Amino acid sequence: MSLLNPPRRDVRPATPAAGRAAARVPWPGAADREVLWLYLLTRVGIWTTAYCTRWLFADDGKARYAGSFFSSWQRWDWWHYLHIAQSGYFPDGRGPWSAGWDNREAFFPGFPFLLRAVHTVVPSWPAAGALISFVAGGVAVLALGRIARSYAPRPERGGAAGSRAALFFLLSPCAVFLAAGYTEALFLAFALPAWLAARRQEWARAAVLVCLATTVRVSGLFLAAALAVHFLTTARAPGHWWRAPWLALPALPPLLQSWYLHAHTGDWMAWKHAEERGWYRDFHTPWEAWQNTWHAAFGHAQSLGYALMCQAELLTMVVGLVLCGVLLRRRRWAEAAYIALSLWALGTSYWYTSLPRATLLWWPLWAGLAAWSLRRPRVTTAYLAVVAPLSTVVAVTFLSGRWAG
Repeated sequence: MSLLNPPRRDVRPATPAAGRAAARVPWPGAADREVLWLYLLTRVGIWTTAYCTRWLFADDGKARYAGSFFSSWQRWDWWHYLHIAQSGYFPDGRGPWSAGWDNREAFFPGFPFLLRAVHTVVPSWPAAGALISFVAGGVAVLALGRIARSYAPRPERGGAAGSRAALFFLLSPCAVFLAAGYTEALFLAFALPAWLAARRQEWARAAVLVCLATTVRVSGLFLAAALAVHFLTTARAPGHWWRAPWLALPALPPLLQSWYLHAHTGDWMAWKHAEERGWYRDFHTPWEAWQNTWHAAFGHAQSLGYALMCQAELLTMVVGLVLCGVLLRRRRWAEAAYIALSLWALGTSYWYTSLPRATLLWWPLWAGLAAWSLRRPRVTTAYLAVVAPLSTVVAVTFLSGRWAG
């Protein structure tokens, strides 16, 4: 039986009331506390790994200085978010027309603005970023557990489904980014509760949460599309359609961001053009992108580390396509639309970039793995034996500054 392909009774709760109850628990119950306990244990593990990595891969070549407590986390995209939080998008009149420009307008403002707000209370910028990700990650994993429980084949198995979804998610290969000063945790803290609200047909709440998600990542627009599909496929009563205007709300932050960037650059698509300049994310057909990534992975034209990274990108694309196909087969149209749009956005650049990180945002994958593992206990064993060690390797690679892409 394939991933996410349970019998029809597994797709929905045993009764509609059971699904709504799983999503409406106002305060963490026993199943929620189990998920949060897993979250705290994995946070201890990842911070212990960061501490050891800081000593094993010291900042100076002579290994006499281990670096500051947060030095391992100040990598790559973090600097873009920090610079936006500190000095805005166009400091001192500089911009895309300036030499050595960092293309920071490619990043949406939600995380940097929250970082600046938290920094008014937490003096250390890295500590402020870590605190945001820690709190947001807890909200996200709690919501993921509730989503998995709402899809459990039987109500009595809901607690196990939630715990396993959280376990698979927190031990996934790129889970280290949930603890870093990156946007994944904050995005999920809005996106997953939004999906729970949509499943309860609380459209105003869902739209507001998706609106907040679109301030953090462009993926919020894919979630907004999934929300619209879910609205259309669940419309029953005539009064249902009066809530349709809420679906337009998530488009507001990207429109405001485009207006702001246009006012400074004269370019309505400045954020997209910044991605093209800095990360080769100009449009290519899906087969061109696959071919370019394949050549980078197996053509002996790149360093071994980068070639391995490209191989991971290709494997993740295959996983995403299988996931999308299974969702379509199970007629989970909204979730399939979300995954398909994500794959299209990431699969039409010059070559694949950040696809493994994107799996953190694919909640149907983690809920589906949990449901599959309830029917096939060996799935959990295989996952822990193969994926968990890989996650440690990825975490050390990122924390040591040797991340290839």
